[in-house]
Amino acid sequence: QLQLVESGGGLVQPGGSLRLSCVVSGFTLDNYLMGWFRQAPGKEREGVSCISSRGGSTNYADSVKGRFTISTDNANNTVYLQMNSLKPEDTAIYYCAALRRTLITVQGMCVRRRADYWGQGTQVTVSS
Repeated sequence: QLQLVESGGGLVQPGGSLRLSCVVSGFTLDNYLMGWFRQAPGKEREGVSCISSRGGSTNYADSVKGRFTISTDNANNTVYLQMNSLKPEDTAIYYCAALRRTLITVQGMCVRRRADYWGQGTQVTVSS
């Protein structure tokens, strides 16, 4: 059974850091593009960052470039999102997602919000 389980969310002050983890089971990262998406109250879900573990290509939303870093640990079937210099506008539920490899690029996955499988989400709140 294919599963994505996120962890690492919480409450942090502006300027702080969090690292989100997504442990996957039932498939291997090598056969999928992986991504982090977020949804704030009253807003559409947006692609934060996407990655291909084959070759390491990545894509970031403009709002997080230079602050967030996506990575994978294929041996442990885990995807990470390191979030630094957090801002109140980063407050949202963060979802891990997987997309079977096709002709879609990591940019396409993030911008078009394409995914075949989703995790249950983890809440990130940035507030003083």
